[in-house]
Amino acid sequence: MYFYELIKDLSKVDKVRLYIDMDGVIASYDFGKKLDFATKRPLKTNINTLKKVSTLPNIELWILSCCRKTNEITIKNAWLDEHASFILKGRRVILAREDFDNDHASVIKLNYLKNIKIDEKIILVDDDITVLNLINQNLKNITLFQDSELID
Repeated sequence: MYFYELIKDLSKVDKVRLYIDMDGVIASYDFGKKLDFATKRPLKTNINTLKKVSTLPNIELWILSCCRKTNEITIKNAWLDEHASFILKGRRVILAREDFDNDHASVIKLNYLKNIKIDEKIILVDDDITVLNLINQNLKNITLFQDSELID
C-alpha cells in the first residue's frame, strides 16, 4: 500500500494531521445526480486504506468536507458513522457553504486551513483540483495529495 507507507514514513518524524475530503474520496460523487449523501456508495478501497493509516502512531485522521446546506452536515455525519466510524466525531469538520456566503469549497477549505494554529504537519487529500491548486498557491506548509494516491 503506497499511500500507507508514504504516510508511515512522514509520521516517523512528525506528528501528522491528515485531512480527508469526503465527496469523491471516500464516497462516490456522480456529476449531475442529486446530492443525496445518504445514498452515496462508500469507496471501500480508499476507506480501508485510511482505516489502516488511522492506526499509525503520530497520525490524527480528520474529515474536511463541504456541503451546500447546514442540514446536510447531519447526513454526512450519519454516513461516516455507518461507513467510516473509525474517524472520530470530534475530528469531522463539515462546513456548509450557506454559512460562508456560498463560497466555493476551495475558498472555504483554504480559509479553514489558514486558521489552524498547530505544530503538527498537515496533509490534505482531496479529489477537486480547484481545491488543491488554491491551497497549493496560498499555503506552502501543507502537503497535498489527490485522491488517486490512495489507490495502488
